[in-house]
Amino acid sequence: MEATLKQFIDVNIPNIEETMYQLVEKIEAPAHLKESMLYSLKAGGKRIRPLFVAAVCEAYNKPLDSSYVVGSAVEMIHTYSLIHDDLPCMDDDELRRGKPTNHVVYGEALATLAGDALNTLAFGILARLENVSAEQKLELVHLLSVAAGAEGMVGGQILDMDGEKRLLNLQELETVHVNKTGAILRFSIESGAILAGASTKDREALVEYAHHIGLAFQIQDDILDIEGTSEQLGKTAGKDVAAEKSTYPALLTLNGAKQKLTEHYDFAIEALQKVSIDTSLLHQFAQYIVRRTN
Repeated sequence: MEATLKQFIDVNIPNIEETMYQLVEKIEAPAHLKESMLYSLKAGGKRIRPLFVAAVCEAYNKPLDSSYVVGSAVEMIHTYSLIHDDLPCMDDDELRRGKPTNHVVYGEALATLAGDALNTLAFGILARLENVSAEQKLELVHLLSVAAGAEGMVGGQILDMDGEKRLLNLQELETVHVNKTGAILRFSIESGAILAGASTKDREALVEYAHHIGLAFQIQDDILDIEGTSEQLGKTAGKDVAAEKSTYPALLTLNGAKQKLTEHYDFAIEALQKVSIDTSLLHQFAQYIVRRTN
């Protein structure tokens, strides 16, 4: 990881996490519900999504306070999806980020409701954003509802489940991941552009960058499921192979998946060349996505 990116991450993750935890702690809700919500939020993670919101604002030299709030909302959506993914009715996993999953600690009912609470809180947070115009807030709420819902992440999860025990073709697999993983990453990057007041041309280029970064992120996930260990990943390694899920290595071979990863990385960098500001930080983030080991 390059020094500039490492410094950006080291400075901003504590700010993002402090904002996010405070947003949960100040709500009026049953103590054990808040405890379950915070358990999964505090379980760690790379905070890629909120960091992307902040990185786009940083690239435009805009204040980052609003990006921490929007990034917190994104991370809540992401965390709720992980809590629900781990439930016995879904992926039935007992390990997440190296710790027992939420339902293992708190039971299935409370884990389900903690996920529900994080999901709905995220939209309230966007609606209450300060120092942002009403039009921007409305657009952020709309875009997140699309990215997180039936037209994005949830729809992608359904397509992923439908594809189990059946080898998808490349177009079908990309459709799954553009929605399941890519939609929230795309929102993270586009929301930063909204907060920064980026031009239409820049926004279009950043959305193109986000599209390819989202696919690269998932391809690297599939590669790590084969090459990584449970200790490295903080979750059960090899589950996709054991479940006979459609993955890039299963479809393209491991070497083919690595070539596809490089292809999407190159497309992402090409998209950045269309943006009017210094995109070196976003370039470094793209490198981080394709080189990560967990």
